[in-house]
Amino acid sequence: MKEITHYINGAHVKGTSGRFSDVFNPATGEVQAKCPLASAAEMDIAVKAAMAAQPAWGATNPQRRARVMMKFVDLLNRDMDKLAEALSAEHGKTFPDAKGDIQRGLEVIEYCIGAPQLLKGEFTDSAGPGIDMYSMKQPLGVTAGITPFNFPAMIPMWMFGPALACGNAFILKPSERDPSVPLMLAELFEEAGLPKGLLQVVNGDKEAVDAILYHDVIQSVGFVGSTPIAQYIYGTGCSQGKRVQCFGGAKNHMIIMPDADMDQAADALIGAGYGAAGERCMAISVAVPVGEETADRLIEKLVPRIEKLKVGPWTSGDDVDYGPVVTAEAKQRILGLVQTGIDQGAKLVVDGRNFNLQGYEDGFFVGPHLFDHVTPDMDIYKQEIFGPVLTTVRAGNYEEALKLAMDHEYGNGTAIFTRDGDAARDFAARVNVGMVGINVPIPVPLAYHTFGGWKKSGFGDLNQHGPDSFKFYTRTKTVTSRWPSGIKEGGEFNFKAMD
Repeated sequence: MKEITHYINGAHVKGTSGRFSDVFNPATGEVQAKCPLASAAEMDIAVKAAMAAQPAWGATNPQRRARVMMKFVDLLNRDMDKLAEALSAEHGKTFPDAKGDIQRGLEVIEYCIGAPQLLKGEFTDSAGPGIDMYSMKQPLGVTAGITPFNFPAMIPMWMFGPALACGNAFILKPSERDPSVPLMLAELFEEAGLPKGLLQVVNGDKEAVDAILYHDVIQSVGFVGSTPIAQYIYGTGCSQGKRVQCFGGAKNHMIIMPDADMDQAADALIGAGYGAAGERCMAISVAVPVGEETADRLIEKLVPRIEKLKVGPWTSGDDVDYGPVVTAEAKQRILGLVQTGIDQGAKLVVDGRNFNLQGYEDGFFVGPHLFDHVTPDMDIYKQEIFGPVLTTVRAGNYEEALKLAMDHEYGNGTAIFTRDGDAARDFAARVNVGMVGINVPIPVPLAYHTFGGWKKSGFGDLNQHGPDSFKFYTRTKTVTSRWPSGIKEGGEFNFKAMD
C-alpha cells in the first residue's frame, strides 16, 4: 500500500501522528494509498522552516522571483501529462479535464510573472516643502492555504502562485482525498529554483486546519470548500488577527430567454452541468427557461443529449464525457438528494439512478439526471448537489427568472443566454452574483481578473487571483520623507547643515 508523505523543508517526510485517511481509486472503489493526517506539532515544524526561509526570499527582488515562476511554467508544461495522469487516478476526472485543471492554474502562475510591475508602489514628489511620499508593498511573511478535492492543481496554484510572487512563504493543506499532485507541484517549484521551506505541503484534517488557524506566526489563510467550513475558517481566522479569504458553496443559475439559440443553450448546459461529474463550484446546476414554450423546447433539446453522455474511467480516453465522483459517500449523498427531489414532487425526466458500468461495479459512478418542474422550496434547489444533476425551474417572465438568482443564498456564478443586448446588460447590472456569463455558461474569469462569489459563496474583502491576490498577500507601507537642506545661497553645499 502506497503511503503519501508531507513535503516539509524540501524533503518528503512521513507522517508521525499515527492517523491516516484512505485515498481511493474512484473508478474501482479500491483503496490505493494512505494519506497521513498531520498533528499540530507537525504543522509547527513546517511553520518553523517557513519562518527561516522567508526573510531572504522576501528580500529577493521581484524580477528574480519572477524568473523562478517562468521556470516553473516550463516544468509544468514538460510534466503536464504526468501530472494529469496522477490527478485523474486519484480524483477520477477525465484526462482532458485534468489537463484543464492544471492549465487554469498555470495561467495564474503566468500572471504572477508580472510581479515586478504588480508590486510597484506609488511616489509623490514634493508632497510638501522638501517632503516626498512613497509607498511600498511588502510580503506578509508566512501564509497558508486550505484547498478542496475538486481542483487539486488549479486552486493550490491560485493561492501559492501570488503568495510566493509577493515574497511570502506558503504552507498548503490540500484535500486528503487526492493529495499527490500538490506534492508534485512543490517538487517542481523547487526544481525551478525556489529555495527550500518556501512551499510546503502538510496533509491533514480538522486538526491541521486548526493548527493553521491558531498558529500565531501564520499571517493569512485562504480557503475553498463548503460554506459551513468557510464560515468557520473565516470567523476563527479573523478572530486570531489573520487576513482571511474564504470561498464556499454555489448554486449557479442559467437563464434561458425565449430568443436564445436553443441548441447553443442546450450544448452549454450539457458541458456546464455534467462536466467533471458536476463537481465544480462553477457548474450550472439550475436551468431557468423563461416561459412554458421555452421550457418545453429546452427539455426537448436536452434529453437526447443527456442520454448520449458517456460515463466511464479516465483510462477510457477522450471518448468519456465524465468520470466517477470522488468517494462512495459523495455518490450516496447525490443519490439521496435525487430521491428527495422525487419525494418532494419534482419530475425526474432523465433517471441515472440505476447506472452500472460493467467491470467497474464498485466504482463511484453516478449516471446523469435531469429534473423538471423544480420549485424553490425543494431541497434539490436549495442545496448544492455537487453531482451530475441538472434541475429545471420554469419562470413565467424575465423578472421572475432574475429574482430566482437574486434570492438564492449563494451568489457564486450565473449566466444568461439571449440575443437581446438590453436584457443581457440589465441582467449583468442588476444580479447580485459575483461572476456573470452572457452566452457563456461557466463565467470563470481569466487569471488577470479576479475570481470570487457574493453572499454565502464568499467571505472576505478580496478575491482570488488577478490584482486582488497581490493586495491580499502584501501589506502597504507608506513613507513620508524629508531631508534638511544643506545648500547655501550661491549654490555651495554646507556640510555642517547636515551634521
